[in-house]
Amino acid sequence: MKKIVSILLIISMLTTLFVGCGSKANDKVEKSEVQKIIEQAEQMTLEELYQKAIEESKGKTMYGIGNSSRGATAATGFIEELQKIDPSYDGVIEWSQPKNNSIFTLLNADITSSTHTYSMTLIQDGNQIQSKMINTGNLLNFIPKDWAEANGVNVEADGKPLTLQTLSKVFMFNNLGDKTYTNCWDFVYEGESPLFMGVDSEPVGKNFLYMLTSDKYSTMLKEAFEALDSSKQTYFQKTIDEVAEDAKNLGLTSENAKYGLAYIKLWCERYNEQTDDGPICNELVTNSAVGASGLLVYSKLRSVEESDTVSVNNITVAAYQDDYVGFGGFGYKHYLQVVKTAPLPWTACAFIAYMVTTEDGFYAWGKDMGGYSANPNINQDHSQDGYVDGENKFPAKNDRGYDWWTSAEGGALVLEDPVYCSEVSFNLGDWIDVIIGNKAAAQ
Repeated sequence: MKKIVSILLIISMLTTLFVGCGSKANDKVEKSEVQKIIEQAEQMTLEELYQKAIEESKGKTMYGIGNSSRGATAATGFIEELQKIDPSYDGVIEWSQPKNNSIFTLLNADITSSTHTYSMTLIQDGNQIQSKMINTGNLLNFIPKDWAEANGVNVEADGKPLTLQTLSKVFMFNNLGDKTYTNCWDFVYEGESPLFMGVDSEPVGKNFLYMLTSDKYSTMLKEAFEALDSSKQTYFQKTIDEVAEDAKNLGLTSENAKYGLAYIKLWCERYNEQTDDGPICNELVTNSAVGASGLLVYSKLRSVEESDTVSVNNITVAAYQDDYVGFGGFGYKHYLQVVKTAPLPWTACAFIAYMVTTEDGFYAWGKDMGGYSANPNINQDHSQDGYVDGENKFPAKNDRGYDWWTSAEGGALVLEDPVYCSEVSFNLGDWIDVIIGNKAAAQ
């Protein structure tokens, strides 16, 4: 018996030794050239990055891909900056915006091919970015030195992954008539059908729903529920009780997750699916949309053309009401990443730094209300966008800014967290799909 015990101890020691050696070997995995360049770039100023970009991409074309077509506008400004330093610089940036959420497929195909095209991306949908791109190492994070050191930047919240901007989708309603919406639960009350882009056509909408089950936002929903009158509480309580067991089965950890699930269920059963936020806005501002409501990109109000039958003054931004309770919409982000197989990584880093550290670099997005740079120093003031000739003619267009929209005392936007979304999406996504499927089958 002693011999057997001795042999087992020796085997155990050898196993530990080999595992330990294996771990040390794995710790020393050689970094790729792109990773090494990113590490160097993170120690450089913007001017130093410009020089590196000029050296690398002179006479060449860098390819970028993104969910926003405005990347092409920013690219033009970036090239002009490089030409100020070196008038002979003749590099080019080709920008593409794929449709139908195909950006992940295109990037993966490029990364796994024998030749590589794309160097950087401006990408949205935190859930898929985290699970398909960051966890796999296909996209690499670059945090510019000047950005990280800028006054007011939150590196922890907006640097992992690097945020270009937060976009706001807010609750609005047509104020012609006697309908009121003073609580976020009012939008899922009996008989309501808020206009909304379908979660399958725009996945960030699904991320919004995922976030409602997190501790922060499910607790916010509980508090908003408690602020309702007794008749509405009775109405919603049935659904809250109905989904309580689902919260446990889905592995949700917040003690108030049932409030988030109840809201998700009612929202998916109620919302009137639309193809885009533009048509939603165009509908809500008409004289004929009495009492209608929607959840849409705030900046869409910028393009409303006033007439006898159409006006921004026909709508109210729900959260701008003094007595409004609960969240006023949701915020999703555009992230900037370097592709791990980037042919021109220095140029990619310089272009990214240009967009997040300079007013000109962010101008393509910052010129409109509802889009907020993670670098507060380059945000434009849109608090008087509703003023005409000194008169406050369209109050709904007076953007109160990122700090107001993201505070509990302000608009309390539900903010996308890529890690949380990726953790709950597998089970919760199926749960949501069943609700939407049942709704479609019943129609």
